[in-house]
Amino acid sequence: MKLIIAIVQDDYITKLIKALMDNKIRATKLSSTGGFLKSGNTTLFIGVEDKEIDKVVDLIKEECSSKKVKDGNNEITLGGANLFVVDIDKYMKI
Repeated sequence: MKLIIAIVQDDYITKLIKALMDNKIRATKLSSTGGFLKSGNTTLFIGVEDKEIDKVVDLIKEECSSKKVKDGNNEITLGGANLFVVDIDKYMKI
């Protein structure tokens, strides 16, 4: 089993949560704030079986795309999501 930690820009979170729910994928949602440009984002914890990782990553890719923002005179490309995939030794639902 794996834990996907997805840090998603707030612009994309509503559509992403709906896509995950439509595919019967559960997620725990935490509000967070990014350090870069102090933009709002949401962190999702998504526990999945190893065989479902690609499906979840593909859903996130579909719903979260990069965007360009102005920072003074510079134009910066921000990603729609940052993902961390980690092994889970044990899962318990109480």
